[in-house]
Amino acid sequence: MPLCDCSKTSCFASKLHSKQGWVRSVRAQKANVFLHVNDGSSLQSLQVIASSELNDPLLTFGSAVEVTGILKKSPHQKQPVELDAKQINVVGECNPVDFPFKIKERHGLEYIRQFPHLRCRTNAFSSLLRIRSEATAAIHSYFKDNGFVEINTPIITSNDCEGAGELFQVEPSGPDHADGENFFSVPAYLTVSGQLHLEVVSGAFSKAYTFGPTFRAENSQSRRHLAEFYMVEAEISFTQSLEDLTKVMEDMFRFATEHVLAHCVEDVDLFHKHVTPGHRDTVDAMLKNSFPVITYREAIDILRRSSERFAFPTDWGCDLKTEHEKYLVKHCGNIPVFVTDYPYDLKPFYARDNQDHPERTAAAVDLLVPGVGELCGGSLREERLNLLSARLEEAGLEDVYSWYLDLRRFGSVPHGGFGLGFERYLQCILGVDNIKDVIPFPRFSHSCLL
Repeated sequence: MPLCDCSKTSCFASKLHSKQGWVRSVRAQKANVFLHVNDGSSLQSLQVIASSELNDPLLTFGSAVEVTGILKKSPHQKQPVELDAKQINVVGECNPVDFPFKIKERHGLEYIRQFPHLRCRTNAFSSLLRIRSEATAAIHSYFKDNGFVEINTPIITSNDCEGAGELFQVEPSGPDHADGENFFSVPAYLTVSGQLHLEVVSGAFSKAYTFGPTFRAENSQSRRHLAEFYMVEAEISFTQSLEDLTKVMEDMFRFATEHVLAHCVEDVDLFHKHVTPGHRDTVDAMLKNSFPVITYREAIDILRRSSERFAFPTDWGCDLKTEHEKYLVKHCGNIPVFVTDYPYDLKPFYARDNQDHPERTAAAVDLLVPGVGELCGGSLREERLNLLSARLEEAGLEDVYSWYLDLRRFGSVPHGGFGLGFERYLQCILGVDNIKDVIPFPRFSHSCLL
């Protein structure tokens, strides 16, 4: 039974209970020794009271213990239960001098980031991991409740969904593969997106999604980028409306956030009170208000009328940069905002042509959120075979994506989809500035620890 369940009435009995965990604090007095033991199931630790005879010099901050005793109601309001120890066994020693985290210090996220093999021992990062787990469960629950089928799209792929060329190529190692021959007979890469495989499935399922790791060989060590990160991607068939996509994006965001706030109260409070004070007001405002929708043209007009001095240009046809995205969010009341109908040439080959000359835009949409900028990106997919063929031919990709054209030849339907960066979502609801602080083991340029 996890320590977080110890306060249940059925636990109060004269029988002995054994509890395992790690010592978060130890305080010795003349007659007694007091421990706080945590097993990771919640932020709260179990207080252990033992006679001084059970004290052990190996009983230190960070050590792993198994404690056997009787659970009792605690006289203190902040802890419903305590364990009257009859036996304490130190399972794993921890030298508090060498241990990089100190018992009475509040270590910042930047400091604990130096120790990816140990930072899960801290309150802040253990809270983050529980929040991450609960948010994952909430997203799966949202899709299941709304009729989506989960698809396990491949990690290894032969296509570049984004067309940016930022790919990790997969090649076998060892003497048996020294001749340079392609293991798969074609060049293979780690996936940058499961979208194209979801589009295959959307020919037989009206609602499908995937949730898994994706990879970008982007040579960046910024606080916004990772080489490995998790994406939530969904594809919806029989739709010709961006509103169908934005509704799913907004509903999923609200469902997952409300679920996390309800099920991770103490963990979220730790971030909102001690790591990012005041951010809870931003989260509450996001949930209270509907997400406004503006077009790319309106976004450019807002930026050009602004007195802000931007580092990047704000002319029609320019891609929106992070500084532009964050400004648009603030302009709209510091709540999430959808930007639709981007210039056609800014979007990948699969984005649907709005055929609205002379501007020529694509039926694409991004969701911009406070503190992060772009969180989701999506579009209606080009289902018209002649237009899609022309664009692939123009890009010299008609042979590589002949299978993609087949999807339009055989029972094609209007469809669309989007992707959400899971780590950016966690940054958004917690207010964490650096994306490396919301993933267990960050991988980025020149860094692959563990």
